Amino acid sequence: MQKLSSILLVDDDSTTNFLNELLLKRLGIADKLLTAQNGREALATLNAVCPDANADCPSLILLDVNMPVMNGIEFLEVYAQLPITQRESAVVIMLTTSLHSRDLERVQELPVAGLVNKPLTKEKVESILQVYFQRHLE
Repeated sequence: MQKLSSILLVDDDSTTNFLNELLLKRLGIADKLLTAQNGREALATLNAVCPDANADCPSLILLDVNMPVMNGIEFLEVYAQLPITQRESAVVIMLTTSLHSRDLERVQELPVAGLVNKPLTKEKVESILQVYFQRHLE
């Protein structure tokens, strides 16, 4: 399988980030894994590694909904305002344990490709790869 250039994990729970990173490394689906503890950190990471369109822009952003400092929805509101060159190569998937109906309505208006319930599993990663990247785990 052709690897994704990079994946950005955004979650305030360091254990969740660690476990997701472990899973993604074991599956070998990306050349680079980036992590952020909240939406503000994620935006700073994007600006640092991806100031314009280039191979370092994440192909996949796995985004938690509930985080301090800047939550997933607030991140998406700012992310939607970034230049298209910083956004065009990324698929944003929200990871959630549950989403309130008013939040779900708001998320549907934002640049998010889909929602996946936590925890992230091999099967969920496989589904994301198939649906959004037309790739399969080997």
